[in-house]
Amino acid sequence: MAEIDAGLIAFIRRELPPPPRVKITTGDARAVLVKARPGSFDLIVSDCFAGARTPAHLTSVEYVRQASAALAEDGIYAANIGDGNGLQFARAQCATVRAVFEHVCVLAEPGVFRGRRFGNFVIFASHNGLPLQQLTRATSGDPFPGRVEHGTGLTKFIGGAPVTTDVTAILSPEPPSGLWGT
Repeated sequence: MAEIDAGLIAFIRRELPPPPRVKITTGDARAVLVKARPGSFDLIVSDCFAGARTPAHLTSVEYVRQASAALAEDGIYAANIGDGNGLQFARAQCATVRAVFEHVCVLAEPGVFRGRRFGNFVIFASHNGLPLQQLTRATSGDPFPGRVEHGTGLTKFIGGAPVTTDVTAILSPEPPSGLWGT
């Protein structure tokens, strides 16, 4: 696990000690991935925010390729991002992840998918398949039910959104004032 906030790491170690196999490294997620041994992770969760926004350098196809290289053959990549009106950022992030991984799906609440309000999208990806039935069942049965898009539904959601590169990367959209303490 990589966390840029050393104070948060100290809190976690003190209050929520991780299991012995979980190592916490202080540093930027991308810098940690660059140094990672190929195939050394079973799971990479990119849940990175500076305030309420995902840093641009963690949204590009180059970053996703670094994550892919660090994953074991049957590993899973997951990214949590925020978006709202228009959904250009979420669509581009799905296109970006799909440019690297064969199996991709995205989860969100229906109102968020429709762009009616700002919210979270969680993108899952793998080279060897995803547990789509389990994800769909769990997502639809949640107290705040969501939807899972994959295959044709994901293609429709992406539309013509371009893949994000290091050159075109931008911060994720800013949430509306008052949402998530902003």
